[in-house]
Amino acid sequence: MAEAVVSFVLESVRDFTIQEAKFLSGVSRQVEAAQTELEFMQGFLKDADARQGQDTGVRICVAKIRDAAYDLEDIIETYGFKVDSKKKKRGLKNVLKRFACIFKEGVDVHRIGAEIENITTKISALRSNLQSYNIKEIRDRDSGGGESSLQLHERLRRSYSHVVERDVVGLESNVEELVMHLVKDENRHQVVSIWGMGGLGKTTLARKVYHHKKVRQHFHSFAWVCVSQRYQVRNVWEGILFEVISATKEQKQEMKDMTEDKIAKKLFRVLQKMKCLVILDDIWRIETWNLLKAAFPNVETESTILLTTRNKAVALPLNRNAFLHELKALNENESWELFEKIAISGRADIDLGMYTKKKDLGMKMLQHCKGLPLAIIVLAGVLARKNSIREWVRAYENVREYINRGIGHEEEYEGVSQVLALSYDDLPYYLKPCFLYLSHYPEDSDFFVSELTKLWVAEGLIFSRQQRHSLGETMEDIAHDWLSELVERCLVQVGTSGSTGTIKGCRIHDLVRDMCLLRAKEESFLQIKYSLQESTSSMAAKATQLGKIRRLAIYLDKNADMLVSSRDETNGHVRSLLFFGLREWIPKSEKGLLSPLKDFKVLRVLKVEGLDEVEVELPSEIGNMVHLRFLSVKGSEIKRFPPSLGNLVCLQTLDFRVSVNVVMVIPNVIMKMKQLRHLYLPWIYKAKGKLELSTLGHLQTLYNLSSEYCDLKDVGRLTNLRKLKIRVLGSLQNLEEILKSTGSTLNRIRSLIVKNDTNGDEEQAMQIVSSCRGIYKLTLDGPIAELPKELHNYPNLTKLVLWSCGLKEDQMGILEKLPNLTNLKLFEKPFEENTKILVFSRGGFPSLEFLHVSRMDQITELRVEKGAMPRLCQLCIQFCSGLTTLPNGLRYLIYLKELTIRWMCRELHRRIEEDGEDFYKIQHVPSLVIGDPHYY
Repeated sequence: MAEAVVSFVLESVRDFTIQEAKFLSGVSRQVEAAQTELEFMQGFLKDADARQGQDTGVRICVAKIRDAAYDLEDIIETYGFKVDSKKKKRGLKNVLKRFACIFKEGVDVHRIGAEIENITTKISALRSNLQSYNIKEIRDRDSGGGESSLQLHERLRRSYSHVVERDVVGLESNVEELVMHLVKDENRHQVVSIWGMGGLGKTTLARKVYHHKKVRQHFHSFAWVCVSQRYQVRNVWEGILFEVISATKEQKQEMKDMTEDKIAKKLFRVLQKMKCLVILDDIWRIETWNLLKAAFPNVETESTILLTTRNKAVALPLNRNAFLHELKALNENESWELFEKIAISGRADIDLGMYTKKKDLGMKMLQHCKGLPLAIIVLAGVLARKNSIREWVRAYENVREYINRGIGHEEEYEGVSQVLALSYDDLPYYLKPCFLYLSHYPEDSDFFVSELTKLWVAEGLIFSRQQRHSLGETMEDIAHDWLSELVERCLVQVGTSGSTGTIKGCRIHDLVRDMCLLRAKEESFLQIKYSLQESTSSMAAKATQLGKIRRLAIYLDKNADMLVSSRDETNGHVRSLLFFGLREWIPKSEKGLLSPLKDFKVLRVLKVEGLDEVEVELPSEIGNMVHLRFLSVKGSEIKRFPPSLGNLVCLQTLDFRVSVNVVMVIPNVIMKMKQLRHLYLPWIYKAKGKLELSTLGHLQTLYNLSSEYCDLKDVGRLTNLRKLKIRVLGSLQNLEEILKSTGSTLNRIRSLIVKNDTNGDEEQAMQIVSSCRGIYKLTLDGPIAELPKELHNYPNLTKLVLWSCGLKEDQMGILEKLPNLTNLKLFEKPFEENTKILVFSRGGFPSLEFLHVSRMDQITELRVEKGAMPRLCQLCIQFCSGLTTLPNGLRYLIYLKELTIRWMCRELHRRIEEDGEDFYKIQHVPSLVIGDPHYY
C-alpha cells in the first residue's frame, strides 16, 4: 500500500504548497526537493507492493517508505500552520518582521529544513534499496488497456443486478425446510440451529427465513441480535427484550437499571408468554450459549430461538426440542450459476467461443472455492472487471500462485483466504486504503456511507483528477464512486439503500473483515485497542506490524477506566482516533475525561459520539489540534463550544449535534473554518448576535440553521450548498428581499428540511420552500396548513416527508399530483386533527414506490381506489390505533412486493391472519412483515 500512501502524500503536499506557499518561504527549496524524490519513488512502488509478501526485506523497506512519507507531510503542514499562526498574532503590519522573530518564538526554520532534508535523503536511500531487490520501475498506472477516469465514472453510474441477487443460489430448499420446522404446531422445536463453516451463507439463510411470509404470519414478535465475540450476555438479553416488547425510552432506562438476574427473569417470562422468534446470529463459543440460554424458557412455550454458528458444539441438539440444520457447500452446478451471475451475465460483447473459454477457466478456479458462496462471490467480483481471455488466464495463474503460496491460516478457510488475498491485491492502489479503513468498524456492524465518505475525504484518501473536476463533482461524489467499486468487487455488502437507489448503509462479511484486519496490521494502517484485552481475529493476531501506528479504533465497555491513555508514546503521530461503544460506557470520573486528547498533535479525525451518561467538556487545548479535518461529538453531553475551535482552519466536517437537552452559546468563530464542507450545529443553541457563515464557501451541508441566530443572507454566498436544514423561529424581517438575493444558491439545494416551530410563521416557511425549486428531497416538520401550490412543478422532487404538519385535508389533492414523487412518509398528524379518512384516489401518485404511514391515530379508515399508486412496491403502516381493517384497494396494487404492519390494534392483526377475513387483500404480496399488535 506504499504506492497509495506516497501518492496521497504527494497530492497533499502539492495542494498545501500551492495554497500556503507564503508560509513555506523559509523551506521551499527543501519541500521542492522532497516532492521530486517522492515522484521518483512512485514508479517503483507498484512492483514493491506486489513483492512485499514474498520478501521480508522488501516489506521492511516498504514500511519505512510509508513512515517517511507520512512524517514528511506532518512536518511540512505543522511548520506551515505555525508560521501562519505567528503571522496572525503579529498582525499584517509586522509581516516583514516575522522571520526575524521566528527563532524567539519557537519555529526554527533551519531545524525544519534539516528535518525535511533528512527525510528526503532517507527516501532516496530507500529507493536505492528497492533497486537492490530488483524492484522494477513501472510508470503510467492507467495504461495497458485500463479504463479512463471518465469510463470509470460512467460504469459506476450503472446498476448491477448481482448486488441484490448474488446470494440466492442454492438456498431455496434450505429456506423451505427451516420454515417448515419453525411454523409447525406439533412436535415443534424451541431451538433451531443453522451450522456451517464461515462463508457458507448462514446469516443470509437466517435473514431469508426471518422475513419469510409464513414465518411473519406465525409469530407475533421478533428480535434479531448479532452475538459477536465481544458481546456481553446482558447486552444480548437487553437487545432481545427491547425488540420483542418494542420498548419505549422509559422502559429501556428501567431495564438498564435492573440487575442482570432480573433482566434474565423478565426475558424468560416474556418469551414464555408471547409467541416470539429470536435470531441469535453468529455464536462462536459454547460458553456464550450456555450463559445466554439461562434466560430462555426450558418449559412449554410458543417462542423459538434460531441461532447460527460455525461451532458444532453450540449447534448440537441437546434435547428433543432442538433441531440442527447443517448448511452444505454449493455443488459444482450451483457454484457455476452463482459465479456466472456476477462474472459474466449481462455482457453483451461475449460470443460463444469466449464464453466457453471463460467457463473452462472459471470452473478450474472454482475448484479452489470449495463451494463457499463468499469465496465464489469475491472471486467473481475480481473477474467481473476483466474482459479479455488474457486477463482471465492471468487471474487463473494468480489463483494457482496464491494456492501454492499457502496463504490460508486455517485449513477449513484455506480457499476463502486465498481468494480474499487475491481480491485485495487486485485492487487498484487508490482503493486499498479505502478498503482497509473499513477495519475500524466492529464485527457485525453496519456503517453509514455518508459518514464513511466524509472520513475518507478527511483522511486524504480521496483525490480527484482534472477530468472529474470538469464534471463538477465533489470529493464526496468520488468517494461514493469508489465505495460503489468496492461493492461491485463484492468486498462490501449493501445494507440499506435510499429511495433513489443510492447506498445508505454497508457492512462487510466477518471473514472479509478478518482479512481486512490482517492487511491493516501488516501495513501498520490501523490498531484496534480494547478496554478488555480480548483477542482480535485469528488471522490478524498472526500478522507482524511494522512501522508507526497512524490510526486508532478504541472499543470501550463498562469496565474501561478511561477513554485513552495520556502516556502512550504513539499518540504523537496518530492521525485518526475513533471511539466505539460510548453509549454503553459510564466513566468512573468525568473530571478531565477528554484532556488526554491534547496529546494527539497531528490528529486529523476525532470521533467521540454518544458519550451521554455524564457531562463532559472539550479541553480548550483542542484549538491546538490544527490538523483536524473531522470532529464529531454527536449525541454527547457537551454544554460548551470552546472558542478555540476557531483555530481549526482545516476542519472539513464539524458535527456538534450534542444531546438535545443541552443549550449552549456558540461564539462567532465558525467563520474562521473556511474549509468546512459539512456543518451540523446543535439542535438548540444561542449566540451573541448573529453567527457569521458567509465565509464558508466550500460548505455543502448545513444543519440546524436558526433564523434567530443566523443571518439568512449568508446562505446566498454558500454557492456549494446542497443540503440545508433550517429552523424557523418567529417572524423573519425582509424575508422576500433576502430570498431574492439568495435565489441562485437556494435553487442548487438538493435536500431541504424546514422545521417550523409553533411560534414560527407558516407562510414564511413555505416561502423558503418555494425558493428551492431544484430539491430532490423535502421534509416539513411542524405546523403548515397549506403546501406551495406550485409544488407539482418541482421537476426533481422524488421524496417528501411530512411530520406533525396539520395540513388541511384538501392538500392531499396537491400531493397526489406530484409527477415524480417516489417516496412519501407521513408521520404523527401530518393532516389536521379532524381528518378521519385518508383517500388515495384513482390516478393519484403515478410514480410512488414507497409509502410509510406512522402514528396517525386519528385516522379510522384508509381508502385505496383502483388505479391509485400503480407503481407502489413497499408499504409500511404502523402505530395507527384507529385503523381496524386494511383497505380493500390493496388488491389492486399488483407491484406491491413488501407490506409491513406493526403495532396496530389487535382487531386489525386478527383480521389479516392467514385465516382472517382480510387476508385475501394481502395474500398476493410476496413479503409480509407483520410485527407485534399494540396493546390498545
